[in-house]
Amino acid sequence: MKRLFVLALLICASACGLYAQVVDTTVCDILKNPVSFNGKLVRIKGTVTAGFDQFVVKDVSCAQDVNAIWLAYPEKSKAKAGPAAVVEMQPARNFAGTVVATARTPVTLDKGGDFKNFDSLLATPHEHGNGICFGCGRYEVSATLVGRIDGVANAALARDATGRITGLGGFGNMNAYPARLVLQSVSGVTSKEIDYSKTDYMKGKAVYKGPTTVMSSHTVIQDPLFTLQQFAQGLGGATGGADIQRAAEAYGPHGSHVGVNVAISYNTTNEVSDKLEAQSGQDSPDGVIYNCAFNHSRLEGDALILALVHIGKHAADMRAPLPGAAQANLYANEYNSWIITAEVAAINRQNSLSLPGGYEIWNTEWANDNPTDHVNDGVTGYLTKEAFLIK
Repeated sequence: MKRLFVLALLICASACGLYAQVVDTTVCDILKNPVSFNGKLVRIKGTVTAGFDQFVVKDVSCAQDVNAIWLAYPEKSKAKAGPAAVVEMQPARNFAGTVVATARTPVTLDKGGDFKNFDSLLATPHEHGNGICFGCGRYEVSATLVGRIDGVANAALARDATGRITGLGGFGNMNAYPARLVLQSVSGVTSKEIDYSKTDYMKGKAVYKGPTTVMSSHTVIQDPLFTLQQFAQGLGGATGGADIQRAAEAYGPHGSHVGVNVAISYNTTNEVSDKLEAQSGQDSPDGVIYNCAFNHSRLEGDALILALVHIGKHAADMRAPLPGAAQANLYANEYNSWIITAEVAAINRQNSLSLPGGYEIWNTEWANDNPTDHVNDGVTGYLTKEAFLIK
């Protein structure tokens, strides 16, 4: 009996030791073959972004469609940094595909050392004056990160012949990232203040005093979804009106359940959740639950309405893709959603709308010009140079 007990201890120690071994690697090596790193504890150096719908470790040199690893804190970490908004899919009770339970080794976050500085820098917003700057952080942060990698072979959604989703792919926003790093510790933190000077010229300028719309800070705070739906219904034949209405309708009639869950709170959207990754006990019209989370502390006033439009467009496109768009990659999905978001900013007479890194996608000074080129340049610049996505 004693020998068996000692043997068991040796086996356990060996297994635990294997897991505890940290593999030194790179963002690009992980993205080349995420499955080969699945479940491993790794150490990587990288640049971290906590943007509008991004919380990632990125490297532009990887030459992948998505040149970033989704970053997440362990559950109940209660840290500050993370994306301002995100939509993540979950198999419903009537999911058309096969749901495979995944057992993952828990990770405990070390909040000592450099972590507090790391989290604080990423959570510091850029003050943008009279315009809206979506998920804009003040600093670019680089660090050495240790954590568990969760990896899949392909993050693309799988669909059957009818277009119904049968496989949910990866992690993070739109389940579009093939790898996720669940953070255990951080060290070697450095930061660089981001230059927003090209888009900060609105500071000190008079706020637009033109016609008002149904969007207002008061109603947004009281009931943002209702405000969005009222706004969409009143568009008539406005440019982009049909797409904006489609984004609003993705959330379903007010107070209904259509498989789209909306969480608007002052909590962050930065943690893994075993509950939201497991099969739901709810049914959904297409067998998928769309969990849409919004961090109210980073989305105040009309910014929250714009965020609802952007995420609603994603949910609508994933649930019922437009013709020819069923296999659209993350770049295409993000591009289309940002175009609609810019149109809402224009219709609602926003002074300006900028994205992380200082890429402007709307400004009232473009109203007397043809704004199409300006919007396209801003969206394309952000997606390729800041989000590191490939067309």
